[in-house]
Amino acid sequence: MAGFRRSRNPERSGRECRIWFLIDLPAAVVKFLKRPNPAVIAFIRPDGFPMSVATWYDWEDGLILVNMHESRSRLRWLRANPKASLTALGEGGASGAGSARPDAPRGDVPPQRDWYRHVSLYGKVVRFADDTTLADIDRLCLRYTGKPFSNRGAKRVSAWIEPHGWHGWDDEGEVASTNIRT
Repeated sequence: MAGFRRSRNPERSGRECRIWFLIDLPAAVVKFLKRPNPAVIAFIRPDGFPMSVATWYDWEDGLILVNMHESRSRLRWLRANPKASLTALGEGGASGAGSARPDAPRGDVPPQRDWYRHVSLYGKVVRFADDTTLADIDRLCLRYTGKPFSNRGAKRVSAWIEPHGWHGWDDEGEVASTNIRT
């Protein structure tokens, strides 16, 4: 379900504006996405093959922030074809269970390795911006490591992905997009 969100628009002197977004995620999914989860981003290479790589991300106002060095092939590929998907891999739920195998005993996957608990989003990059002050990569680095980005001379580019759809899964159903449980 689509809707509006209120956001500050830095290009309009910080004034609030209404922004249309394509999907309305459940509160538990938004809470999950706001955590510094391990994640994988995927996109289409020029030869038509999909490619996925580990990445840091952040979630803000219905958009996914990712950041890349300006020389990365994935940046060129995203500029040519802005379709992307991101899967955030979670930690264990309340029970610590995580196996999607129906024959597996509950709790067979340690919570810190529970990649069955995940949210996948797909959408399009709606904005690229040079990260000249390294503010975005610092934000991501602080989120994941607790320290600012160390290469202060790096030329970085940020991309904001607007999700068009999503899928989630976990045994408890907290972030699941279906009502099917193992």
